[in-house]
Amino acid sequence: MSERPADSPAQDPAADLGRLTSYAHGGGCACKIPPGELEDAVRGLTGQNAPDVLVGLDDGDDAAAVFVRPDLAVVSTADFFTPVVDSAHDWGRIAAANALSDVYAMGGTPVVAINLVGWPRELLPMELMSEVLQGGLDVAAQAGCPVIGGHSIDAPEPTYGMAVTGTADPQRLLRNDAARPGLPITLTKPIGVGLLNNRHKSTGEVFPAAIETMTALNRDASRDALAAGVEAATDVTGFGLLGHLHKMCRASGVGATINAAAVPLVDGASEALRDGFVSGGTRRNLDWVRPHLAAGPGVTEDTLLLLADAQTSGGLLVVGEVPGYPVIGETTALPETADTLVTVR
Repeated sequence: MSERPADSPAQDPAADLGRLTSYAHGGGCACKIPPGELEDAVRGLTGQNAPDVLVGLDDGDDAAAVFVRPDLAVVSTADFFTPVVDSAHDWGRIAAANALSDVYAMGGTPVVAINLVGWPRELLPMELMSEVLQGGLDVAAQAGCPVIGGHSIDAPEPTYGMAVTGTADPQRLLRNDAARPGLPITLTKPIGVGLLNNRHKSTGEVFPAAIETMTALNRDASRDALAAGVEAATDVTGFGLLGHLHKMCRASGVGATINAAAVPLVDGASEALRDGFVSGGTRRNLDWVRPHLAAGPGVTEDTLLLLADAQTSGGLLVVGEVPGYPVIGETTALPETADTLVTVR
């Protein structure tokens, strides 16, 4: 058998196949079912919690949590999506970080994960799927979370993610219904990756800053939040900063004020917004929260679209100050008759 010369490049399994993102109608968390439609679909499924369920469906938290014993809760979640970038390995890394994030958003530690794969095997080679899985393994290894098996199907679009099981202290869960008024709001990653992902899908431009933030684990931010005594948090993904903050305020019965100028942005996001790379998912996010949103003087539609940008593997949105991360606003008391939950200034 002849061997490939040492100085010749390895065969790219994606060669001549076109861009990976072209095989999906949307990318990353922007391909989620819109929040209003999703809530309508699952509304009848809430309120069915067993006695040991600490966090279930009622408030749309990041993961489920079940009481096992006084010092142990099991946290369970699943997350998957279509390609957000053209690099198969990076897509796997991003999807894994995104799935693990739900456990971190609850104040938990991932213990084990399994892969969830949909693959158009007649369109894309299995070697490319292996690259995706390797990317997931690489990030899970950083988290100290073994990936053991999974499930795959032949599907019309490539889809990848993980189901993740973790553990947490039941007395120290981070929940989206535990926010109290009069506290600072902290954001642990910049926003704007949805705009850059949409630009990438449209043009093929690669944005290293977006990949870096999407592949970064929320592990340290979760630990820092727990160390700061925080009780309420969520992660910012497909429903955007405004959407996830709206859900937290609604679940907790509080309001919030956001200082738009204090919200950190990924490099290149402002330019992508200026050039019109706003996804349909982002526009649906803003439409969903707009009835409960107040915009102060000088707050433009573009600013609101940026705050509603559909993130993939975003940071933690924390009610409380976490040293080392920017404060972007504060929670407020909510008058009983008020429809507005979030004010942007």
